Amino acid sequence: MKYEVIVVGGGHAGIEASHIAAFKGHKTLLITMNKKNIGDMPCNPSIGGTAKGIIVREIDALGGIMGRIADISHFQIKMLNNSKGPAVRSLRAQADKITYPQNMQKELENTPNLSILEGTVEDLIVEKNSVKGVVLADGTKIESSMVILTTGTYLKANILIGSESTPSGPHGEPRSNHLSDNLKKYGFTIQRLKTGTPQRIKASSIDFSKMQPEYGDNTYWTFSFDNPPAYKINEQQKCFLIYTNENTHKVILDNLDKSAMYGGFVTGVGPRYCPSIEDKLVRFKDKERHQLFLEPESLYYDEWYLQGFSTSMPRDIQERMVHSLSGLENAVISKYAYAIEYDAIDPLQITPSLESKIIRNLFTAGQINGTSGYEEAAGQGLIAGINASLKLEKKEPLILKRNDAYIGVLIDDLVTKGTAEPYRMLTSRAEFRLILRHDNADLRLREYAHQVGSITERQYQNYQNRLQKIQEGEKYLQETKLKITPEIKEIFEENQKEIPNITDSLYNLLKRPEITMEFLEKILEIPIDNQTKEELEIQIKYEGYIKKTYKEVEKMKKLEEKMIPKDIDYQKVKNLASEARQKLEKVRPISVGQAARISGVNPSDIAILSVYLKKEYSKDE
Repeated sequence: MKYEVIVVGGGHAGIEASHIAAFKGHKTLLITMNKKNIGDMPCNPSIGGTAKGIIVREIDALGGIMGRIADISHFQIKMLNNSKGPAVRSLRAQADKITYPQNMQKELENTPNLSILEGTVEDLIVEKNSVKGVVLADGTKIESSMVILTTGTYLKANILIGSESTPSGPHGEPRSNHLSDNLKKYGFTIQRLKTGTPQRIKASSIDFSKMQPEYGDNTYWTFSFDNPPAYKINEQQKCFLIYTNENTHKVILDNLDKSAMYGGFVTGVGPRYCPSIEDKLVRFKDKERHQLFLEPESLYYDEWYLQGFSTSMPRDIQERMVHSLSGLENAVISKYAYAIEYDAIDPLQITPSLESKIIRNLFTAGQINGTSGYEEAAGQGLIAGINASLKLEKKEPLILKRNDAYIGVLIDDLVTKGTAEPYRMLTSRAEFRLILRHDNADLRLREYAHQVGSITERQYQNYQNRLQKIQEGEKYLQETKLKITPEIKEIFEENQKEIPNITDSLYNLLKRPEITMEFLEKILEIPIDNQTKEELEIQIKYEGYIKKTYKEVEKMKKLEEKMIPKDIDYQKVKNLASEARQKLEKVRPISVGQAARISGVNPSDIAILSVYLKKEYSKDE
């Protein structure tokens, strides 16, 4: 049987890739080792987090399903950095480890055009540098026009606990033994990466009275732009905060050589921004303590996740480490922490559409590209699925720019700079983060989604309705004047606000740092829904900064519009620095803007390249 799209792997990248390809009407096959593991959360059962929560909103805006499923599967949700500026606010939900995968599996099972097959892909069918299908471990060949690899941490995976090394995927699942070797045979550069997960603790053995409770927000939130909240605020589950201490640090440092990482048993490179606890102690020696969170994994069983305590220490040392923590003196460890190392490809070998440069019609997404995290994987999977579909339809790919989305920043970083460690999205990676906010992901991306056919008409109409509400709300704020009467003066004085000298519009009043929508509503009723109020208040208050950001975007766009021909021979570009020439040959950037972001390519090299392009190619235009 022949398919239009085959997706290999049922993790978060594979889910989005297979769902969107099938949604767009293409006959799609998702191949996974175990159907029950579709949507599995082998590490922390949370969705979102700093920057990551914005990615989930972007996934929803583009027609993905992660946000929608998270909304019906969590038992706590909160807005991180809510007291800070809007550029760094992100949602984080504690998802139920049982409910989330179940809901994902139901979603895929009910998706037209999508079939699911249990099996292990160990090779590709390749003819004339173009993929034609896959080969299963039992020798079965399945043909396909497009293949998307979303293999997660399963390529030649090893579980590491102390000096023990066990060939295994997460949860003791079988690993893929030959696919990465075959990819190497086709010309891919393979690198070895590492990640890890902490202990699971039995709730019945925890003394929660010694810990600081952490509650969900008392405001309703959703990742999805289309559905109302599906939970009750007062029924959210608590999490708990604790800290490492002097005794914890002594146990770890005294036994550092027994760690898989520091004992020389690890060959893969770990994530710098999500380090193990022993790595934290070595790198941040001046810190007297590190915060840890205890979070329930599910409402259906007794295991809690000890976030921040990832380690590859032997089991007996882990026992001492855990028992040194306040409230965990008698803790029973139901699952020990471990490190897992696995094969990934060099992401410099993929294009901004996530298609391979080595084999045509082969796309890759998720941890195989060197990233870390469910959200980063899902974002890539969605783009890979959209672009594989668009290629089938003989249409141009969807390539999100750095000013469009965090997903655009993520992919651009991967294909332009590469990564030697598991890449994690941070707000600091996005130079235009003031316009890449939680609140406006639909305003940034729904039009793209409509153009490529990745959302329903209902979703697009919701977006149109929201645009209309924002326009009407802005008009109301501009036209409604506040006259400073004695009664109004009194309200300003009671709230310790500076009293305006003249009658002014609500719009202009909101430009003042101390004036908020909440304060104005003490004076008059504002007939605008809460979501629109939030959007308008941010746009008005940060109007000057946002305009400045868009000026920077325009400068970048000019460089992005200077396309570099695919057949350019960099050996013919005279006076380029040798390092720049090598990097340009390796990355093969599609634009001068992308070329300027390559590490080792200097402004002088870009100037030389620009002159060459103008001289050699402008005559062909």
